[in-house]
Amino acid sequence: MGERVTIQTQDFDVAAEIAALRRDDPGVGAVCSFIGTVRDRNDGSAVASMELEHYPGMTETSIEAMIDEAVRRFEILGARVIHRVGLLQPLDQIMMVAVIAAHRGQSFQACEFLMDYLKTQAPFWKKEQTPEGARWVDARVADDKALARWGIESPNA
Repeated sequence: MGERVTIQTQDFDVAAEIAALRRDDPGVGAVCSFIGTVRDRNDGSAVASMELEHYPGMTETSIEAMIDEAVRRFEILGARVIHRVGLLQPLDQIMMVAVIAAHRGQSFQACEFLMDYLKTQAPFWKKEQTPEGARWVDARVADDKALARWGIESPNA
């Protein structure tokens, strides 16, 4: 399998990434993907831009460990996570999770599992620019609850 985790500033091509993940593997019966985009509103305020920071090395290692856990739990055939950092504008793609599996149930579950992890535990820091000024974005209680259903307790709650 190719590279599983990439943290980058540039945009990505979803179709090309999924094609590379599948690589003509005849055992793949399902592909599930999630593409996150930057919204123009959050918590009742307009968002002009979002800036993402991360801790190089630590971020990739953390996400790799969760992909390993998804493989163990759901017997998926592979996964690909791309997350952008730097300055992003509304409508920009911010991240992608793609999962391949023999069956759709495994791919849906693994994709959701990885998303729940990324929303709460991956070491990213997000700062939004709003009319009221810059503000850091915290994990939401609902995201922590989503992670808890997989048996992972979040220190954010």
